[in-house]
Amino acid sequence: MRLQVEHRTIYRYHQKVRFGRHRLVVRPREGHDLRIERMALAIEPAHHLVWVRDVFGNSIALVDFLDASDTLSIVNDVVVERLLPFPARHLHEPWQVPFPPVYDPLEGGVPAAYQAASFPEATQRLRDWLGASLTPDPNDAEGTMLALCRLVHRSIAYRRRYDKGVQTPVQTLELGTGTCRDMATLTMDAARALGVAARFASGYLHGTSSMAGAAATHAWAEAYLPTLGWRGFDPTLGAETSLRHIVTGVSTHPRGVMPVAGSFVGTAQDYWSLEAVVKTTELTPALDVETPQPPQPALDPA
Repeated sequence: MRLQVEHRTIYRYHQKVRFGRHRLVVRPREGHDLRIERMALAIEPAHHLVWVRDVFGNSIALVDFLDASDTLSIVNDVVVERLLPFPARHLHEPWQVPFPPVYDPLEGGVPAAYQAASFPEATQRLRDWLGASLTPDPNDAEGTMLALCRLVHRSIAYRRRYDKGVQTPVQTLELGTGTCRDMATLTMDAARALGVAARFASGYLHGTSSMAGAAATHAWAEAYLPTLGWRGFDPTLGAETSLRHIVTGVSTHPRGVMPVAGSFVGTAQDYWSLEAVVKTTELTPALDVETPQPPQPALDPA
């Protein structure tokens, strides 16, 4: 599958303002299941841009602006090729990892960093909720994580909101509603309460809304399991991630992979509006590449 993704973010102000440094997490993470064919990042006003790689291996664009303006425009236009993911669960037997997972000592303290709760005050509340709502499978850690993903999907109704940041896991449970970022945070910290290394993933979801040019950025959780490695779970959809998920950033905390983060010099009254839209388009396969096409899950219902 070849996909074109256009991610447009436009801030408008009532008068010219100056901008502080902006941090962009918009470049897809390349690997065995994704290749960037081309990428064009158009930013206005005039600026200096430097790419760096953070501690999590994400490509980060640091942007320092040179001019004042009443408009800040960031348009990311990227074409990616999605390749068959591996390992595939059905290719090996036995392919089930026991739960709770036991991590290799050779990996040092890395998994432990992903087992620490983002919101420690919520851990006991999460354990009580999980104890009453989830039955782990001692023979299948991945299946248990999928069951957790489906539990969050059943328990939390999706609700778009425009407030900054994420809700705490307890807020999301008590409200029974949340954005994709709130549900990803709940899933991540719930997995950690079970002793599983988990991280927050941000990126794009190719589906009905994005093809109509009416989508936003998306978020989900990933769990690290012995042998299987990082496996993605999308509680908004109640399913494992697929070729339709395009990761741009991963972190131990949702604040680490905000797609666009920065500041401006002015007052709250100077701010006018924000337009943030993601559009995806399926492209024909490259003529010189033959990529086998696996069965695809249904598009998201949004």
